[in-house]
Amino acid sequence: MATADLEPVSVEQRRAWFHDRDPSRRPIWVAERDGDVVGWLSVNDFYGRAAYAPTAEVGVYVDERHRRTGVAGALLAHAIAAAPGLGLTTLLAYVFGHNAPSIALFERHGFARWGLLPAVARLDDRDADLAILGRRVP
Repeated sequence: MATADLEPVSVEQRRAWFHDRDPSRRPIWVAERDGDVVGWLSVNDFYGRAAYAPTAEVGVYVDERHRRTGVAGALLAHAIAAAPGLGLTTLLAYVFGHNAPSIALFERHGFARWGLLPAVARLDDRDADLAILGRRVP
């Protein structure tokens, strides 16, 4: 329900994605508890053309043992507060249409449903919608 990866992703496979980031523009923030990483939020380019630079997509992931404990909300609140310092005016989130907890999380943080892409993904032998949520940041 939380990711479009159909197979487990190794640390090595993520290494290039992690190192190919500009923390001053598109950071990754992590949440830790007792020295363990329990969640992360990444700020990603929305579209490759310069006019879209003030808009970014945010992706949040929380270890299933720490879901519904405030980790995702804290990461998202941090991203919203930091967005102006990153030169951002708009944040977007792409969430599977059936992922009601994630949609509710973003809505609690001022995101609204801006679009829906019906049946654009295939998960567990069924089609899945992709909801587009967005919000302007001060």
